[in-house]
Amino acid sequence: MDETERARGRAEQSGPAPSPRSVDDGGGPAPLPRSVDDAVALLGGQGYVADASLGTALFLALELGRPLFLEGEAGVGKTELARSVAGALGKPLVRLQCYEGLDMAAAAYEWNFAKQMIHIRAAELGRDLEPGRGVQPRAGAAGSDGTRGACSTHPFERGSLPAVEGDVFGEEFLIRRPLLQALDPADGVAPVLLIDELDRSDEPFEAYLLEVLADYQITIPELGTMRAETPPVVVITSNRTREIHDALKRRCIYHWIDYPTAEREMAILASRVPEAPEGLSAQVVGFVRKVREMELFKRPGVAETLDWARALMALDRRVLDRETVNRTLGVLLKYQDDLEQLRRDGGLEEAMTGAE
Repeated sequence: MDETERARGRAEQSGPAPSPRSVDDGGGPAPLPRSVDDAVALLGGQGYVADASLGTALFLALELGRPLFLEGEAGVGKTELARSVAGALGKPLVRLQCYEGLDMAAAAYEWNFAKQMIHIRAAELGRDLEPGRGVQPRAGAAGSDGTRGACSTHPFERGSLPAVEGDVFGEEFLIRRPLLQALDPADGVAPVLLIDELDRSDEPFEAYLLEVLADYQITIPELGTMRAETPPVVVITSNRTREIHDALKRRCIYHWIDYPTAEREMAILASRVPEAPEGLSAQVVGFVRKVREMELFKRPGVAETLDWARALMALDRRVLDRETVNRTLGVLLKYQDDLEQLRRDGGLEEAMTGAE
């Protein structure tokens, strides 16, 4: 596995999700919602329009300390929900992007092999590495000027390999990946852990994840068990390209995010693309809903609806017409077969009826 691929599974750790609507006032993480209505309002404060069903699932996940497992078609807002929760609660977001071949080294932790070898080699040569000073001669070892070092604070003498072996498996040689970052955060603030597109990973990793989430701990043979003092808020997403094992789902609060109703999609547009006129938004929503009724390889999600509305605003369009639709369909549909199907057999004309 090359470095580029492995990097996909590493943490995307930052401060609280950037949003001007964050409830964090600088005094630390915000309190958890006390009711379903509070959970819906919490998301609404981040511009995420949730219905009562999704608000209930989120409230129960936070109240019971369970992972929130979200399934649904791509682009319906699963990943965005995790970002909104992080922003609303004033917590850091740690994201693990899943992919085929994801393993523990990319998801949980690995040892800094290069740093370990440098440390061992320095001990073998009887030299000490001190930050900011480069390679320093040990006591009794000849320096570059031929003189002997007076003293050394290095704990190992030449050839003391057993001691060196113990030292190179300290935490300073540990590279923390998303799962360990979430369970043992450097700043002590339990983050929101987003495990994105779990269905892309392999079943062995799913089994390992089950063990991690059961007790919110990771066992490192050289260091022992590292348990979360405060468990993170966990959001797991899946596009359902394969079924996730029941054992994992049983430990989660499950929710299926479907395509929104017309009213809710209008509210989402008003929240996310407020510059779009109401008439144009209604046309966009009506057109997209007609397209979703067709047998396509990939139906447009809410993300595509938002992108299309922004594209229309960038083109300074206030009314949806056939020519504009033809020129911008690539924003809405991502597969050539879908584009051809929509343009033939009256598909475009049928979809335009939704915009009337």
